Order: sequence, then C-alpha cells, then structure tokens
Amino acid sequence: MDTRIIKIAIAALSLWYTVQLFVKGSIGSGIGMALVTAVLILVIFRSVRLIWAFWQMRNQKFDKANRILNKINPDKLFKKQGAYYNFLKGTVELQLGNITPSENFFKKALAQGLRMTHDKAAAKLNLAMIAMSKQRKKEALLLIVEAKRLDKKGMLAKDIKMVEKAMKQPQKVIRQRR
Repeated sequence: MDTRIIKIAIAALSLWYTVQLFVKGSIGSGIGMALVTAVLILVIFRSVRLIWAFWQMRNQKFDKANRILNKINPDKLFKKQGAYYNFLKGTVELQLGNITPSENFFKKALAQGLRMTHDKAAAKLNLAMIAMSKQRKKEALLLIVEAKRLDKKGMLAKDIKMVEKAMKQPQKVIRQRR
C-alpha cells in the first residue's frame, strides 16, 4: 500500500480528534493535539528522508546522504519532492565523482520543476560545470547565462564567477613520455 495514503489517513484521524477535543471543551489538549496534527500534515507534504539526506549533505557526509537517498522510491514522491530528490541525488553523485548520472539527475530535476529560482540556478550551474568537463563549451556558456538570469538575489554570484574564470583558462594537457 502507498505510504502517502496511510499518512493522509493518520493525519485525518488526528484532525478529527483535535476537533473533538475542542468541541468537548478540552482547550489545552486540543491545542497540544493541533500541534501534533500540524506535524503530521507537514510529514505528508515533506519527505522526512529527503530532509535527513539534506542534513547529511550539509554536514559533508555524502556517503550517508547517498545511502538515505537510495532508500527512497522516487515514484512515491509528489512531483515537487521528486524534483528535489533528483536535485539532491545529482549533487551527491557529482560530489562522489559520477558525472554522467549527476547530469541526468539535474536534467530530471529541472524537467520536474524545482520551486525556488536559486535552486534552478544551482542546477544550471552544476550542469554548466559538467558540460565544461565534457568539453561542451557552448552549452556551458548558455547554462551559465541562464544561471545568472535565475540568480536574482546573487546567492551564486561567486560560484558563477569561479566557473567563468575556469572556462577562460585553457586546459593544460600533460603528456607523459614513454
């Protein structure tokens, strides 16, 4: 059975019980149960494992974040949660050095629709770095321009400048003698 249905049923029962407490005059218990109901409703719309994986990424524990993300079935997530699952999975794969899978995850995240513009800009910037590493300079330039356009608050300004600087420097190929 789909876990979303179970979560919705439990939240509905909790909401019903909260209303019953208020109707019977147990205001204090009703307020406490209202807080519990709010947490249950939050759990419906936010995947706890995604939050946990994000926390592990913030602590630079990418192996743990990857294990957590591997336990998630992306088909059972809501559309926006699926987009952030792909975004997190792409970030983890990129940090672990898997460039091609991370590119696919970032493209899926953008296709599913990331909510925040700075998240879209970060995904485009990561795709630009991947395109640059695969020697696709024109695609990388287009993605950087899009990332600049989406980064309205300037949160990624330093990262964008760093990637632009790396693009301008020619790649040095070191060949060993045989």
